Amino acid sequence: MLKLFQPDPFRIEPRGHAPTRDRAPAEVAAGTPGWLRDDLAAIVGKDRVLSRAIDLVMFASDASPYRMLPKAVVLPRDADEVARIFEYARRKAIPVTIRAAGSSLSGQSQGDGILIEARRHWAGWTVEDGGKRLRVRPGTVMFRANLALAPYGYRLGPDPASGAVATVGGVIANNSSGMCCGTAQNAYRTLRSLSFVLANGRRIDTAAPDAEAAFAAAAPELAKGLMEIKREIEADAELTARMRKKYRIKNTTGYHMEAFLDGDTPLEIFRRVLVGSEGTLAFLSEAVFDTVPDDKYRLTSMLIFPDMYAAAAAVGPFVERGAAAVEMSDRASIRSVQGRPGVPERWRSLPDGATALLVEFREPSPEARAEAEGAAGRILSGLNLLEPAEFTKDPAVAALMWTVRNGLLPSVGGARPSGTSVILEDVCFPKDRLADATLDLQATIARHGYEGVVFGHASAGNLHFLITPYLNEQAEVARFDGFMRDIVELVAGKYDGSLKAEHGTGRNVAPFVGREWGPKLTALMWKLKRLADPDGILGPGVLLSDDPQSHLNHLHTIPTVEHEVDRCIECGYCEPVCPSRNLSTTPRQRIVLRREMMRQPAGSEVTAAILRDYEYQAIETCAGDGTCALACPVGINTGDLMKRFRHEEHTRAQERAAEGTARHWAAIEKAGRAALTLNHAAQSWIGGLPAKGLTSAARAIFSEDLVPGWLPNIPGASTARLPATAREGAAAVYFSACVNRMFGNSDGSSSLPGLAEVMVAVSARAGLPLWIPEDIAGTCCATVWHSKGYEDGNTYMANHVVERMWAWSDSGRLPVICDASSCSFGISHEVIPYLTPENRDRHRKLTLLDSIVWARDHLLPRLKVRRRVGSAALHPVCSTHHLGIVKALQELAKALADEVVTPIHATCCGFAGDRGFLHPELTRAATAEQATELSGRAFDRYLSSNRTCEIGMNLATGGDYRSVIFLLEELTREP
Repeated sequence: MLKLFQPDPFRIEPRGHAPTRDRAPAEVAAGTPGWLRDDLAAIVGKDRVLSRAIDLVMFASDASPYRMLPKAVVLPRDADEVARIFEYARRKAIPVTIRAAGSSLSGQSQGDGILIEARRHWAGWTVEDGGKRLRVRPGTVMFRANLALAPYGYRLGPDPASGAVATVGGVIANNSSGMCCGTAQNAYRTLRSLSFVLANGRRIDTAAPDAEAAFAAAAPELAKGLMEIKREIEADAELTARMRKKYRIKNTTGYHMEAFLDGDTPLEIFRRVLVGSEGTLAFLSEAVFDTVPDDKYRLTSMLIFPDMYAAAAAVGPFVERGAAAVEMSDRASIRSVQGRPGVPERWRSLPDGATALLVEFREPSPEARAEAEGAAGRILSGLNLLEPAEFTKDPAVAALMWTVRNGLLPSVGGARPSGTSVILEDVCFPKDRLADATLDLQATIARHGYEGVVFGHASAGNLHFLITPYLNEQAEVARFDGFMRDIVELVAGKYDGSLKAEHGTGRNVAPFVGREWGPKLTALMWKLKRLADPDGILGPGVLLSDDPQSHLNHLHTIPTVEHEVDRCIECGYCEPVCPSRNLSTTPRQRIVLRREMMRQPAGSEVTAAILRDYEYQAIETCAGDGTCALACPVGINTGDLMKRFRHEEHTRAQERAAEGTARHWAAIEKAGRAALTLNHAAQSWIGGLPAKGLTSAARAIFSEDLVPGWLPNIPGASTARLPATAREGAAAVYFSACVNRMFGNSDGSSSLPGLAEVMVAVSARAGLPLWIPEDIAGTCCATVWHSKGYEDGNTYMANHVVERMWAWSDSGRLPVICDASSCSFGISHEVIPYLTPENRDRHRKLTLLDSIVWARDHLLPRLKVRRRVGSAALHPVCSTHHLGIVKALQELAKALADEVVTPIHATCCGFAGDRGFLHPELTRAATAEQATELSGRAFDRYLSSNRTCEIGMNLATGGDYRSVIFLLEELTREP
């Protein structure tokens, strides 16, 4: 049945674009073949087989320049299901690729058969032995694992720059390292034990007492063959010596064959060789790491040298003294970050050869840091620098330096010409030849006409180079091929370095493994592969390839899309924080799907198939919270594009109606309170079923994106009368947000004071009385229109609220306090583009403070906390991250509670104003991990700072989340 007012996604169908060579073929429109879909559903369940065209396309891309369309995507929950998938794939001769975060840079997480998604049901950890060990599942994001270890003073050894998105499983599979771990603290060296599923479906835990016998029984040919390979390697003294030499520097080219020198038994060898095997030998289901101390006493400096040789010469002394990180950036790298926050303006005039070193010492104690400071000073005094430098202990200054270093990828990626790809590769050279190798690398990039940058971990001789080729034409593909072949000869030939240092081999280097290691060791790698995976189902072409041109297969184009998201480099950093990540699509996937529409010709069946599902999967279930922009290296807010699409789907009549709603918002507020009162009474008298039934009927007739769904915990209405206040003598204007003017307490009790009463009372107690304007009704932060893409209504309310605040504040003389963080963010930031020039000028002169900042900076110093609660669970809403006030919220909570817990999985709750009413499944999915983390214990208080988010968190956890202001008032009140 066609619903009234249902958005029409075909209004956003792209027009006037040219089809590309890598577009999905027409048969993809039908999705997974029915027989394959049904067979897989019998293994894992229908709901965990993703088979539509939209599913296949959105999982076809990762952070690499490659793109492969899977035949089906499956979401197994445990090792038994993985084993059954493997058995099925062997029987049907279908390749299997394992994907977790999809942050790999060389196509490791792509395949054209069955794609196993190992993120959604594979997260979790247990801290053991006081933090000295971590038992962790492969889908756990690295930064969350380290957050779990932080209270114990430890961290995982590998520290990849992509730790905000990369999962532990991916880090093991690629033997990723990073800025500080070198070869001593990578996964190969710090992994204590592994649990895995062999290609034949047998499951092994290497820590089990009978593990060796179980392995020999599960895979006798493999166990026997591993020892044969070991004997063959050890019998060749020249090969053994070369391997030891090459593995002294970072090396992830091919399989980590050093395992055959370090391991003495078949299982010990296989456990070691699984590190860096890129999903081609087994499925990794759990790992136990020996952690490393997370030294907190740091010294940091950014040194600018006149040339590469001077910089390279300085690396050794700092490393010998124990510097944890020595990061090199060439002149092109420095140029790419000029103009960014924290980058000195004087760097614009640096000479062409200038080279930067970011040096950091990390010490376990103040005394050790003092010693390092003295040694660092002595090294500095003997350096030839372009500008004076010193080491800082200030973490804020150090953070700026790291921001400059970490800004290289976004600066280059975001500034690339539209339609070009981003290719980031890494190599490693002998450290004593670093300067010459860097100059040769720069020359090779320039010789092929690329404007690339070179930077990396100088302390390890590990360099990254980034280019932005245009891969839409065959001539450009040929140019890229020539460039890669010259790089291979430079690194493996001239310097005998590593073609891949820490990003895994991947499709880009798979055909060149033999060039680096020679025919004998490469043949032994192939033997290992065939022993472990005799049917060749696991990741074919990912790590080894007998096709010399395979690095050119599946290169994808990057069609130009809407300006809001065109700079996307498809890295996936947005995904761990996206509220819809476990429900529908992520920001990256929304963009990937849009680019596929651009690849297709007019009238494409694939585009039509995608659009049919895009409305719900991408547009309706986007919270529009903007946390993706905070995580994105290039600052893309995909919610902006979804709001644009919502606007483009509106008719002119709908826009006029939305503006009318804005103009009569006072009446809407009144009606909203009446509806909440009626709903609360109905639930008290006759239960929720009638209300639920009426709501469901209305959504079926009109639109699920306009008619709110029924929630069992919708609070009653707030009191219609706000507390009496006076303008004379007021310290600030109090803007009580409309969500707080409408929604009352969660338990519906009118005997408890509302937020407005509490704010007024506690501010008066601190000697800073607030004034609530008499004409506040009908004013709003405009977010309700902004989030739905109603531009006329948004424009009206944005200007209306600024005009009212200008008058209330006596032309900006008084600060304005807002008691809902999302409204604070909306008024302080989101309304600006919609203001008239006059109101924009007024807006600049207004002082708007969120209630958190008002309470911490102005009220708390004037109040006496008379008692404290024992524990508090804290939910910083997404707007507090945008406003930069999470720390203020935490500090305020810590002043009131002995223990404050901010869950590691605390991200946007997905309620997003009213989206949690429209799509309650979004909030359930967004908060599931956080709810699980909080389960099993009760807290004395549950604190937040935004009413609708509190409703969502109450629903998710069963805790009574309330504004932190309630607790502040309670604990500073005389008994």
